[in-house]
Amino acid sequence: MKLERKPVRGAVVASLVTLLLGFLYFYFTLPAINIHNLDAYIFVGILLIVWCSLYAMFSHSVKRTGEKTPKDFLDVDENGNVVRKRYQNKTGKLAIFSMKIPLAILCVMLAVVVIGIVAGLPIFRAKAYSNLLNAEASDFTADIAEISYSQIPMLDKDAAQVLADRKLGELSDLVSQFEVTNGTTQINYQNQPVRVTYLNYGDAFKWLGNVSKGIPAYIIIDMVSQEVTVQRLENGIRYSPSEYFFRDINRHLRFQYPTKMFSDVNFEIDDSGNPWWVATVITKTIGLFGGEDVVGAVLVDAVTGESTYYDVADVPEWVDRVYTAELLMQQYDYYGSYHNGFINSIFGQRDVTMTTRGYNYIALNDDVWMYTGVTSVTGDESNVGFLLVNQRTKDAKFYAIAGAEEYSAMSSAQGAVQQFGYQATFPLLLNISGQPTYFMALKDASQLVKMYAMVNVQQYQVVATGTTLAQCEKNYLELLSQNQIYVAPGVTGEEFTGTIADIRSAVMDGNTHYYIRLEGNTWYFTISVSDAPLCAILNVGDRVRLEGASTDGELRSAYTVERAE
Repeated sequence: MKLERKPVRGAVVASLVTLLLGFLYFYFTLPAINIHNLDAYIFVGILLIVWCSLYAMFSHSVKRTGEKTPKDFLDVDENGNVVRKRYQNKTGKLAIFSMKIPLAILCVMLAVVVIGIVAGLPIFRAKAYSNLLNAEASDFTADIAEISYSQIPMLDKDAAQVLADRKLGELSDLVSQFEVTNGTTQINYQNQPVRVTYLNYGDAFKWLGNVSKGIPAYIIIDMVSQEVTVQRLENGIRYSPSEYFFRDINRHLRFQYPTKMFSDVNFEIDDSGNPWWVATVITKTIGLFGGEDVVGAVLVDAVTGESTYYDVADVPEWVDRVYTAELLMQQYDYYGSYHNGFINSIFGQRDVTMTTRGYNYIALNDDVWMYTGVTSVTGDESNVGFLLVNQRTKDAKFYAIAGAEEYSAMSSAQGAVQQFGYQATFPLLLNISGQPTYFMALKDASQLVKMYAMVNVQQYQVVATGTTLAQCEKNYLELLSQNQIYVAPGVTGEEFTGTIADIRSAVMDGNTHYYIRLEGNTWYFTISVSDAPLCAILNVGDRVRLEGASTDGELRSAYTVERAE
């Protein structure tokens, strides 16, 4: 038996099989076909290697023994002499030529990748990296106004996750078929800080039983009242990460936008409560593979699957997260490391800073801003300032406020209640009476919020705790006064006297809170019954004297309530 070359047949068979394998690879791994995506080069390289292997296999066929393949022959030259000539196998040359093309492409691709990586190295492009995020120096007390208690998030993501899981467990029709996804998104919904999360099918069999109707609800966790709402939908969510085939949200996006690179796909709701997927679209701005930045976002209707791409400047205002916290922190770290040059980032390290290990979110002007501390690379457990970045627009502000690093403040708060063994959440940065203040919730082992703590940023030994936010703030203001720390005028507790025009109550996390509106006012004072037991027997028309905050907002904290003559 001998081998016979059949290059045309081999090329056809190799191409068909490669196309099939390439589709399967693309279907499951979903690489973006983009010059800035290293996975695209790997994808094409694998296809070329597969094609060459298949071509080498299928371009030969077995030939029966006895059939002769001419190797040479007799011929007559120009002088009439008989000469022996070697047989020229043109099909063999064609086969070799066919193999050279994909191998040449592989070599070119490898060269492009190497050059692209080298061209984007910080050692050559330190200035470009440092310019990815430009933070404007700003004044903390001017920018960060005191906010009402109705806008201060009391929960972190772990506590919100526990509350969502427990709420779903109360609903027998849903808990048997669905489960809460592991992760929530903090957004501003109707001017309130909330976390939203979606449901996943319990398993493949439960998907089969519910796929025609989709996922019937999502969950909203109010980060102030800690109330959890299961929002039922008239038409179910049909596109999500727990779907299969082309209704899987990542696959749906990839086949609609094969060239776009996505860094994050998060769940949000618009102001009307409609569910959406917000997919962040990125590019690489330095070399071919360095300097990641956002160029836009794709918004996908979670029910219908309809999608629209927006440039980053045109993203609708109800969207709260386009830039991820991790990307923003990385970009600032580039600035902190390289704004004085690459060599300085290694030797000398003059004015080299980095973000701290954690972050949190602050709601400002109906947007969500990422907050993190900025510290020296020497790791001295103190901050040189704070960074606030808008997650929709990337507007960035830096506040040069030296003080305790967040984890030091967390340890200080935990030490104040060490007898309970509570754990502090990563702090929020608030303006309390003109003082930059860390605010933390203190949780027990089951992730339930039990107390609150406030720690002065610049003097972190000033720690106040309380079972309610109003009590915590009152204790904190007293500590500021005792330690002769400046308190902005007009924002401490003031005395108000008047007749009750309206009084209401609500139970939150096992505590009864009263809402009191005095005649002539449009706002309500809020106070826990544990801080003012008298509230339980007050009625409309009673005359009272209370001490409360004079800050703006529909809800304002009260510290004490007593009857007035």
